Amino acid sequence: MRATTQHFREQYRAAVSPRYNPWLHGGFVLGYGLLCVALLYSTLERVRPLEWLAVPVALLLFNLCIYGVHRWLGHYKQPFGRLFYARHTGDHHSFFAPGLMTYEQPKDWRVILFPAWLIVVHSLLFTLPLWALLRLWNGNVAALFASCTVIGYLAYETFHACEHLPASHPLARLPWVRQMRRLHELHHRRELMQTRNFNIVLPLMDWLFGTLYWPPEECSGSAHGPVSSTPMTRMQHQIDIPRSIAATLAYAASPRRWPEWHPSSLKVVGDEGPLFAGQGFEEDIHAGGRRGHLSWRVEEYLPGYRWRAKARGDHGLELQLTYECQPLAAEHTRFVRTLEYRFDTWLMRLGNQLLFKRRIEQESAASLLALCERAKQAIVRPLAHPARGPS
Repeated sequence: MRATTQHFREQYRAAVSPRYNPWLHGGFVLGYGLLCVALLYSTLERVRPLEWLAVPVALLLFNLCIYGVHRWLGHYKQPFGRLFYARHTGDHHSFFAPGLMTYEQPKDWRVILFPAWLIVVHSLLFTLPLWALLRLWNGNVAALFASCTVIGYLAYETFHACEHLPASHPLARLPWVRQMRRLHELHHRRELMQTRNFNIVLPLMDWLFGTLYWPPEECSGSAHGPVSSTPMTRMQHQIDIPRSIAATLAYAASPRRWPEWHPSSLKVVGDEGPLFAGQGFEEDIHAGGRRGHLSWRVEEYLPGYRWRAKARGDHGLELQLTYECQPLAAEHTRFVRTLEYRFDTWLMRLGNQLLFKRRIEQESAASLLALCERAKQAIVRPLAHPARGPS
């Protein structure tokens, strides 16, 4: 991946005009945006307290619009958004990848900032008509609301630029910028860019729509991340499956097939077949009434006996899953599934006790019933040898 990204960077830089000036680019966007805001604010007259509510409402709606544009136009090719898709997914996500998120040369700002002309189009086709329409009702609300669409645009450009600064830069070390920079780097992972972390300034819409992926930061002194003293919630279920232990465990230990039988598993990105110790995969889930994302690492696979994996997810979620098989009669297996998990935050621990735990227990029990049915369909029994007649 690193070699591929560096090769793309070399090709992209070679195509940038030698007359490109990043300071002129950024300066024009900032200056034009501030001029628009100043002109709109010059129309204000004795703003009443209730009229100031237009500011948070406008910023929230703009946050929603940016989220939708980024998610559905930036990462899915639409007939009316091909240029944006090509520039965002084709250029930006090819230029920056996890581990290579910072700019290296001044001309790299061309692939970070929107084209300079876009803020002019934004102001003329969106901000100005919106101001003219709202002005028919209330001039102050119109000016405040419309100006926030420009402020939101500038905030997006500013935060996005900060998220591609080196980690040692003073701006990148500011607490909120540092956190958003981390979320943005996760978004640049190939398996996450179409599903996670679309907000750039404030991850509110990601949180509301279940697309926020914010795993806890790992401690530098531990290879396994921070150690938590919170007790694990543990639940265990078992079922007898009329198939061999080796075939049953191999089917259950193939995460790509989990969405076939587990009601909480929405999508799995990883290798086909049963995974062995050291292999990883990513999973989108809807468990306990909540959407989330899990990053898995297989800890153990003993064919026909045991499979164990650990995962980390949103809100400090730590999870361990163990599958064990016990032989019964010929071609019959007792399958035991043990799930252990905990949350780091007190709010999620409270939610687990009041709501999540009961739902997850029901989903786990239902998953084994579905596993039994799907395993019987997916695993073909060996043909019995016909009894020999007298010779």
